[in-house]
Amino acid sequence: KWPSCIDAESAASLQLGKCDLITRIMKREPLAVARYEFHLTKGKPPLFPEYVMNHWKEDDFFGYQFLNGVNPMVIRRIKALPGNFPVTDEMVFSNGSFTLNSEMQKGNIFLCDYKILEDVSTSTINNKEQFLAAPLVLLHKDMNNKMMPIAIQLKQEGENNPIFLPTDSEYDWLLAKTFVRSAEFNLHQMDYHLLRTHLLAEVFIVSLNRNLPSVHPIYKLLVRHTLDTLQINNGARTLLLSDDGILTENSAAGKDGINTIVQRALQTMTYASLCFPDDIKERDLEDVPNFYYRDDGCKLWDCMNQFVNDILGLYYKNDDLVKTDKELQDWIKDIFQHGCFDQEKSGIPKEITSLVDLVKYVTMVMFTCSAQHAAVNFGQFDFYGWMPNGPSTMQVAPPTEKGKIEDKDALLELLKALPDYRIAVKSMETVWQLSEGCVALITFPAQHDFTEHPPRQKIKNFQEKLAELSNIIQTGNQELRCKYPYLDPNQVENSISI
Repeated sequence: KWPSCIDAESAASLQLGKCDLITRIMKREPLAVARYEFHLTKGKPPLFPEYVMNHWKEDDFFGYQFLNGVNPMVIRRIKALPGNFPVTDEMVFSNGSFTLNSEMQKGNIFLCDYKILEDVSTSTINNKEQFLAAPLVLLHKDMNNKMMPIAIQLKQEGENNPIFLPTDSEYDWLLAKTFVRSAEFNLHQMDYHLLRTHLLAEVFIVSLNRNLPSVHPIYKLLVRHTLDTLQINNGARTLLLSDDGILTENSAAGKDGINTIVQRALQTMTYASLCFPDDIKERDLEDVPNFYYRDDGCKLWDCMNQFVNDILGLYYKNDDLVKTDKELQDWIKDIFQHGCFDQEKSGIPKEITSLVDLVKYVTMVMFTCSAQHAAVNFGQFDFYGWMPNGPSTMQVAPPTEKGKIEDKDALLELLKALPDYRIAVKSMETVWQLSEGCVALITFPAQHDFTEHPPRQKIKNFQEKLAELSNIIQTGNQELRCKYPYLDPNQVENSISI
């Protein structure tokens, strides 16, 4: 019996040997099936990709993913429309019940802008040109506190650039949303996953080992968050990002496009965007309902921040000790110079002169190397396991007109736009393997522990708080239709090791 989220036609193709991993599942080989079933039941909704398969077309689920999907990093509240997105009241509130201006002033209008993808060169796969949109998405928090898409524009500007609406034909609206989900896949993988967790963690780790001795309290505090990251990043460069890597050969961006996205993203990265509470505040999302990424993330950040403050307070009794710690200052400066390329505009500090600022900085490093990676990584199979919800590429250009496809041809046209089964299977295999975790945040490997009693007591207190938070999150998830387990301390990995 095949896993029910894979239909018989796809399974028949897979059994031809196109993908060894999924084929082994099809054949019910015990190890492959055990890994599949273990992943799907490890603290997550059973067969969540099957839930996505059944609901991916729905507007409220489309909007839900901007808050609690695998990439909750793009959405922001706005008080005015961008000049290149000429949405009118007649388009989105034709019954006159609302106006855009009044809803923006009430804080009910949100924007997802994929400008960073504009004019990114795309790849050729199986001798066929691929396509990637740079859309703008307008969302409205309705009276039921649902985040509903109300307008989509697939290009940043230019002629033949229609604004798609929920009142358009079912096919036109669904195709526009699918182009958005493909843009989401590419931006998420290259910016918020690759750059802002994997590559940034590598900077922190290399600099940590270059500048801080193993007896330094900050080294002891952070070393457990460095395990296996350099190895997994080396593997990513070889298996995913090389000339014949999986992402290079199976995503719209391709090698040149990936490089462009990462370079542009680095130019826009700021210190505030890396500090969880500051990022939420900067995007004006502090009071958005049903935002579990924010709720769980803020609690976890606060736990970490208090723990870091408790530990560092044992060693830095005043700000002068922070200022005069040459090894510490060399670590901070090294990260700024070689990791952030001396970008003053980023706000990333090149020196730290107070304990308060040091605690925030170390918390940011700890959070990035554990919780933030968990939030943008471990839901990949859940949300991308049903390929149309996160296609790695699109095989037709973004539409320049509406209403040109007849209903009887709509399904065929959508299938033409989506990746073929070979790309789909590779994507499924990859996001499945990337979604498996290992050592939980609550675990402290003994070989990296502090030896003195005071810090060991602080560690014990921290573990107790993490256990309490885990119970709170698990209890809250019992009441949710779509559970959010990704920032549960028992699900968060200690380090970026996958």
